[in-house]
Amino acid sequence: LAGGIILGVALWLRHDSQTTNILYLQLGDKQAPNTFYVGIYILIAVGAVMMFVGFLGCYGAIQESQCLLGTFFTCLVILFACEVAAGIWGFVNKDQIAKDVKQFYDQAFQQALMAESETNNAKTVVKTFHETLDCCGPDNTMGTITPLWRDDLCPKKDIVMKNIIESSSCHKKIDELFSGKLYLIGIAAIVVAVIMIFEMILSMVLCCGIRNSSVY
Repeated sequence: LAGGIILGVALWLRHDSQTTNILYLQLGDKQAPNTFYVGIYILIAVGAVMMFVGFLGCYGAIQESQCLLGTFFTCLVILFACEVAAGIWGFVNKDQIAKDVKQFYDQAFQQALMAESETNNAKTVVKTFHETLDCCGPDNTMGTITPLWRDDLCPKKDIVMKNIIESSSCHKKIDELFSGKLYLIGIAAIVVAVIMIFEMILSMVLCCGIRNSSVY
């Protein structure tokens, strides 16, 4: 059940409309940075393997098989080690993910302001960011200095001044988007880790109980 829940959360994050709209974008020959999906794929793999390993442990407990319970424990240890490694990787790269996406957006924005931007899809990329995140421009300062580009690139022309006042810059929205998603991934990883620890303890207790009972 825990594996199924983790798998469901991971698949929901993988197919979330906001992240897929942004991370599937392509600026010329350059693909949007999709490092974020590494953590998602790890969660998907862990959830799927947990479902299989959980069935293995349940069957081993019903059959009172020390071999199956020992295999169950070994698989849990390997999964736990992989999750700890993934958690460390995610903690180290949590700021880099949003930074890479912001750099990609800035490159598209700069190209959209240039005359030759009509030859590529820079404006489409920028508009997708603006419409998906409901933002307008990379920062507040540029919005007040160069307001002319807003009518062409922003999704809501009638609330330009409202956007300036509320500071709804795309940099801020990108940070909020990925910090929220990474927060969910972190919660899921912690829940899985706690469940795994209890599973390992209980499987060893049950395995030892079966071994001791077989003596008598």
